Amino acid sequence: MNKEVIPTNGETVEVSAHKDIFSKCAAFNEPDQVRALGMYPYFRSIESTIGNQVVCEGRRKIMIGSNNYLGLAQDERVIEAAVEATRKYGSGCTGSRFLNGNIRLHEELEEELAKFLQRESVLLFSTGFFANQGALDALMEEGDSILCDRENHASILDGCRISAGEIIPFSHNNWEALRRRLARLPKESGKLLIVDGVFSMSGDIIALPEMMKVAKEYGCRVYVDEAHSLGILGKNGEGAVHHYGLNQETDLVMGTFSKSLGSMGGFVAGPRYVIDYLKHKARCFIFTASLAPAVTGGVLKALQLMRKEPERQAALWKNTRKMHEGFKAAGFNIGTTQTPIVPLLIGSEMKAFQFVQKLYEAGIFATPAVYPAVRYGESIVRTSYMATHTDEELDCVLETCGRLGKELGIFKDAAYTGQGKRKATGGYDLKLQDESGTETLRENA
Repeated sequence: MNKEVIPTNGETVEVSAHKDIFSKCAAFNEPDQVRALGMYPYFRSIESTIGNQVVCEGRRKIMIGSNNYLGLAQDERVIEAAVEATRKYGSGCTGSRFLNGNIRLHEELEEELAKFLQRESVLLFSTGFFANQGALDALMEEGDSILCDRENHASILDGCRISAGEIIPFSHNNWEALRRRLARLPKESGKLLIVDGVFSMSGDIIALPEMMKVAKEYGCRVYVDEAHSLGILGKNGEGAVHHYGLNQETDLVMGTFSKSLGSMGGFVAGPRYVIDYLKHKARCFIFTASLAPAVTGGVLKALQLMRKEPERQAALWKNTRKMHEGFKAAGFNIGTTQTPIVPLLIGSEMKAFQFVQKLYEAGIFATPAVYPAVRYGESIVRTSYMATHTDEELDCVLETCGRLGKELGIFKDAAYTGQGKRKATGGYDLKLQDESGTETLRENA
C-alpha cells in the first residue's frame, strides 16, 4: 500500500494511504470494451410490449428471453385487476405488513396460494430474492448445515451466505454426492436441503424423488424453490413437488410471481407454525414495504386464470417440444434441458456477443450468459418460450439461429469440438477466430 507523510503537531508521521473503495469501479472496463465493438447486449431499452414482441429503437423484436411462460403479463384481465386494486388501495402500502402495510388483498392472495398448493399457510415477500433470503436467514442457526445444489439460483446462494448455517455444496442433481455430504454431518446438527425445482440456466428438473429419499434418511428438511417450475410442472402448474407427487413430503416450497404469474414478488409456503415464525423473524419481510396493491391484485387474477385455463400450459409444452427438436436439428447443443428454458451453447464470449447482436438486428430479442455466470469458454444464449408464441414466430427464431450458427462458425468452436479449454482471465474473451477458422486455445491452469 502506498505511504503518505502527514504533518501532525509539528511532527512528520508516515501512515498508510487510505484505500479508495471506488478504485475497482474506475478500473472496471469490460462493458466499455463490448460497447466499443457495438455489441453490448444488456439494459436494452424496451419502449413497449405487444404480445410476444417488444419495441426497441422503434422496431419490433420477437421476445425469446422472457420468463413470462404463460403469457399472462400482457393479459387484459390481469392488467384490469391491477388497475382496480390501485383504485381501491392506492399506488402503494407505504409500510411493512408487520406495521401498517397489511391489506386484505395480501391475505386473499396468501389464502388462494395455500389452497392451490395444498399447504397450510403462505407468506408473501416483496421479491422472490427476499423470500429466499428471509426464510434462510430466519431458519438457520449456528451449527446448522445447508445442503445446496451447485447450480441453485443466486438468491438461494445469497440467502445461504447471510444465514448462520454452514453452506455445504454438492454436485448438481447428484443424490449420491448429497448422501456423502450428509453422512459426514453429526446427527445433532440441523440440516436443510435446498434445491431449485427447475434450474434457471440449464432448464433441468430436480431429481427430487432420489434427493428426498436421501434427505429423509438423514433427518434433513427439504426446501424447494419453485420459481421456474410454478405454472410449468404439475397437473395444474403447482410445481415440481406436485409433478413428482411429493408435496406432503416436502417441508417448504418457495415461489415467485415474476415468471408464470407475470408480475413481481415471492412467497414461502409450509406448515402454519413455520410460516408464523417467519412472519415474526424474517427481516426481509418485517423491514421492507409490502407488495403494492397493483402487484397483488394482478397476481391474484393471474393465479385464477392459470387455474381456469389449463390450455395455456398445454400450449407452452407444445412450443417447448418444437424448440427442443428444432434447435437439435439445427446442430445446437441445448444441454440437458427438459423445460421451456432452452440454453444454446455458443462457446467464446465474443461469439456470444456477436450472435445476440445479429439476432437483435434480425428482429429477435435475446441475451447471452457469459463467465462467471457459466463456465469460461462455455457462453450460452439463454432462450425461453411462452405459451403465446406463434408457430410463425418460432419458425423465424429457428431459421435465424440456425443460419447465424453457421455464419459465425459456432459449431466449430472449442465448446463443440472439445479441442481444448480456455483459461479464465478475469474478463471477457473478445478474441475472434483467425482467417483459417482456427483459434489458439489456452490450456486450463
